[in-house]
Amino acid sequence: MTVRESTRAWLRSSWRGQPDRWLLGAAALALGATLLRPSVPLDRELFSHVVVIDVTQSMNVQDHQFDGKPMSRLAYAKFALRETLLKLPCGSKLGWGLFTEYRSYLLLAPVEVCANLQELRSTLEQIDGRMAWTGNSEIAKGLFSGLGIARQLPDKPSLVFVTDGHEAPPLAPGRHPAFNEKPGEVQGLIVGVGGLVPLPIPKFDPLGRALGFWAANEVAQTDPRVAAEVRPGAGAGAGNEHLSALREAYLRQLASDTGLRFMRLQEPQALAEALTSPTLARPVPARADLRGALAAIAMALLLARHLQHWPARWVGRRPHVRSVPVVGAGVRSATRPGRRGSNPWQ
Repeated sequence: MTVRESTRAWLRSSWRGQPDRWLLGAAALALGATLLRPSVPLDRELFSHVVVIDVTQSMNVQDHQFDGKPMSRLAYAKFALRETLLKLPCGSKLGWGLFTEYRSYLLLAPVEVCANLQELRSTLEQIDGRMAWTGNSEIAKGLFSGLGIARQLPDKPSLVFVTDGHEAPPLAPGRHPAFNEKPGEVQGLIVGVGGLVPLPIPKFDPLGRALGFWAANEVAQTDPRVAAEVRPGAGAGAGNEHLSALREAYLRQLASDTGLRFMRLQEPQALAEALTSPTLARPVPARADLRGALAAIAMALLLARHLQHWPARWVGRRPHVRSVPVVGAGVRSATRPGRRGSNPWQ
């Protein structure tokens, strides 16, 4: 028999009937494989959004509540977006923009949410009404501008446009701007914020200090761009454009014109569900890391090796019984020797 044959025979005999060695060997192979960083290709359903937030003055109306306390539309929208950041799967991207006057502006291009969570939260926290430099709020133009931003970004993200839909100055009936692009080319969502009961619009100075509320004679009540068409009774100070409520019907019309979806923001978790909807997901090539699975297999093998010895250990463990000498016929009692004369039978 050659050396090689004798080695093989020794290995076969040494491993035969030795489950301990097989389990240890398999665990070692699984752990060793993790050093190779194995992975498999797959497609993941991820998301990419650019969120444009309306920061015009009507967004300061406090018609939302949280923990029993009033909250402005803008603050409530930001709260819901903070919660949504934690629900987006790692690998997804999100960016911030703002809308004021008649156009949207990109503040932060979409970045990966898990690696940049702190930066995204910090940037969101800084968005407030002081960023608006005019009282105008031309919602339709701002939405179209936001769609243009999303269309030009490399990842072609979805647009999430957060607003109450309050146009200022108001539009004459049937006069909202026409959408000249292809509807549905950019996927996305219009998020309506605000209550259905009209409330006064707070007034602030450029530093954000409260100055009361806008009065009817301080707000344009008709569309000044259509001088020939004046609504009956809509003279100076006549109308309710100084009051604000969610313009849901108008936003639904804009969503229909542009191929977007509409949702009314009533619960923060509803926004997270909308932004993780399969309709907004996109398959992204990725690789799944197998190191965690291999490490779990190695742990299971070591645990199995340990558990297989438990029955034998319990069987081999017998209770220790202390032997006690028995005094009986023909057996002399073992007594502790004492001094002579202390035992009367001696």
